[in-house]
Amino acid sequence: MEEKKQNQNLNNEETTEQQTEAVEVTEEEVVQADLVEEAPTPDFEAQLAEAKASELRLRADFDNFKRRNRIEAENRAKYSSQTIVEKLLPLVDNLDRALQIESDNEETKSVLAGVEMVKRQLVETLQNEGVVEIPAVGEAFDPNLHQAVVQEPSEEHESGVVTAEFQKGYKLHDRVIRPSMVKVAE
Repeated sequence: MEEKKQNQNLNNEETTEQQTEAVEVTEEEVVQADLVEEAPTPDFEAQLAEAKASELRLRADFDNFKRRNRIEAENRAKYSSQTIVEKLLPLVDNLDRALQIESDNEETKSVLAGVEMVKRQLVETLQNEGVVEIPAVGEAFDPNLHQAVVQEPSEEHESGVVTAEFQKGYKLHDRVIRPSMVKVAE
């Protein structure tokens, strides 16, 4: 019997130790729970709002990127012929110079007629590409369209008016390819 009492006492001690340990663990959990409660809780609504704002900014940036690329592609297509036009303009100038020759000879006149046809075709082709001549003589001087080479007093024209054109200027759509070289009245 005595053995039974000792076993019971041991069992009671073990049970008490287990309960004490359980209480200690529970106290640790309480301490941790208190620390968690004291720690700042994240504001999920603010984070959600920030994420939405970030997404909107990214979408706006992407839309702007797509718009810029579309505009650049349109401009590349619109002005793709610019380099060839710049190379053809001296040909038009030379054909104009050739047509300024006056002759009484029938052979020369027929050659000039051929040159006139070639020039007309070339100018028509350039116009189909969007090339237009910049008006100069009699127009007000515009530094965006005209390049003043000479400035002289004039009784016929007001100050700032183009009185003569030395070289024709051209635009491709709305872009100046070559400004007109002009004389301007003072």
